[in-house]
Amino acid sequence: MRVYGVTGWKNAGKTGLMERLVAEITSRGFTVSTVKHAHHSVDVDQPGTDSYRHRVAGASEVLLASGQRIALMQELRGAPEPPLAELLARLSPVDLVLVEGFKREDHPKIEAYRVEAGHALMAPENGTIRAVASDTPLDLDRPVYDLDDTAGIADFILKEVGL
Repeated sequence: MRVYGVTGWKNAGKTGLMERLVAEITSRGFTVSTVKHAHHSVDVDQPGTDSYRHRVAGASEVLLASGQRIALMQELRGAPEPPLAELLARLSPVDLVLVEGFKREDHPKIEAYRVEAGHALMAPENGTIRAVASDTPLDLDRPVYDLDDTAGIADFILKEVGL
């Protein structure tokens, strides 16, 4: 599968860009899946639900299935976080997987950058960042897109991955 990342510091616009890119690229007829990295304990299940109760009781995996979706929750229970390659191997085949976060992995990425977030650009120190989507003009050695230029960013990513 083709993989492309969106990275950046907190409040840089990563999630909004991801959301717009998924909508833009799928509207062009491509299939897209996403992988999102979280740096904190994340719980997609709600206390009191049957699946939550199964997990809290000690289940290693809980698969929740309905007519609309399937969710598989896995508890690491002290095991190390799986690397991105292992997570990608669990996905069904699609045209493109967009990855949010995972800034230290070696897949190609676009950096979301907002001045007001107050962080330095990662691109100058990270060769896997192939372009920057910014809310301000930048002078860099790689393409810079307006953070809201979803179609242009999608064109760039699709060309990069050969779609």
